[in-house]
Amino acid sequence: MSTADLFLWFFGGLIPLSAMAFWLARSKALSVESTGNRLHSRPGFYGLYAMTWMALPALAASLMFSAAHMFNLFTVPGPMLLASAFALGGGGLWFALGRIKTDFRARQAVEKVMRALLLTAATISVLTTLGIVLSVIFESIRFFKVIPIWDFITGTQWQPDTAFLIGAGRGGESVAPPLFGSLPIFAGTFMITLIAMLVAIPVGLFSAIYMSEYASHNARGRLKPMLEILAGIPTVVYGFFAAITISPLIVEAAHAFGLQADYTNALAPGLIMGVMIIPFISSLSDDVIRAVPQSLRDGSLALGTTKAETIRHVVLPAAFPGIVAACLLAVSRAIGETMIVVMAAGLRPNLTANPLEGMTTVTVKIVEALTGDQEFDSAFTLSAFALGLVLLTATLILNIISTIVVRKFRQQYE
Repeated sequence: MSTADLFLWFFGGLIPLSAMAFWLARSKALSVESTGNRLHSRPGFYGLYAMTWMALPALAASLMFSAAHMFNLFTVPGPMLLASAFALGGGGLWFALGRIKTDFRARQAVEKVMRALLLTAATISVLTTLGIVLSVIFESIRFFKVIPIWDFITGTQWQPDTAFLIGAGRGGESVAPPLFGSLPIFAGTFMITLIAMLVAIPVGLFSAIYMSEYASHNARGRLKPMLEILAGIPTVVYGFFAAITISPLIVEAAHAFGLQADYTNALAPGLIMGVMIIPFISSLSDDVIRAVPQSLRDGSLALGTTKAETIRHVVLPAAFPGIVAACLLAVSRAIGETMIVVMAAGLRPNLTANPLEGMTTVTVKIVEALTGDQEFDSAFTLSAFALGLVLLTATLILNIISTIVVRKFRQQYE
């Protein structure tokens, strides 16, 4: 029995059996109530209690056997695993049906299980985040044993082409040492992100103000879904549009003004990326602005201010924390974009302040380092983790700054 068949039989059998357990327990609870006895909880809670005792033992058995197989302790044949899981589930159902009595508090028992499940989900989320951070840190330490961290952060040249020769033991005097200066890569990342935010923040915020404060209900119902369609377009389509349409237009416009522009420049992906993340800022800002109490607007208008002054001095300050959170989400989305940059900005690390030249970003170099035929222990491959660590640190600093700003300007409205 293959793994796919095992999963199919397990979940294909567990789901209807759990539904059957819910129906049996609920029917029994209803029959008890029909005799004139009053149960402590509603019949649905007894059904959920039985379904829990049916599903959790089966899931626990499958997880235990899977962990034993993963750590090479022992292997259980597929049919035996299914038989053991369903036998435990049947035993749990028999136990749960026996607990359906007038004095049994099924609601409290179900709520305890739900609290445990929620705690487990939260713990898994925290542990997953911790595992990601630790894995990046440990692999980055291996890289920094080869390349000094100061040279990596402050270096202005990224030329890792000879790293695989040194890793293979073929590096001699005639082989130039690899250079892992990350400054051009991060400069390109922040340049393209800055261009994107200069496009997305004004357009997204102004569109949110219009839809929440000026547009009629029918107009808002039509415009908001049309605007959010931008979020559903695949990034490869944006990349094609940036490379085929926007980049040539930028080159022609630059030539018209007597400037020199590359066909793979930073301006094109920045503009298209800004268009792509407009819905993130617009939708979230719209919801935040509409959440501002109407009494604040009415009070401001009653004092003689205009609608524009009310929006500028009352509504936007009240919604400022939510707007900052929307902009932060958009920044994170822009920093993590890869496909548009690859297709429109190129792969060349270039330390320049001219957006008409080609640049690259951190995520592009991470993909390049991890998708080649390099040895995993080579400095070039490990550089991906070092880039990820620096980017993670920069994002953390950005989050801290935004949190301070939000807390400083947050106001409580009754």
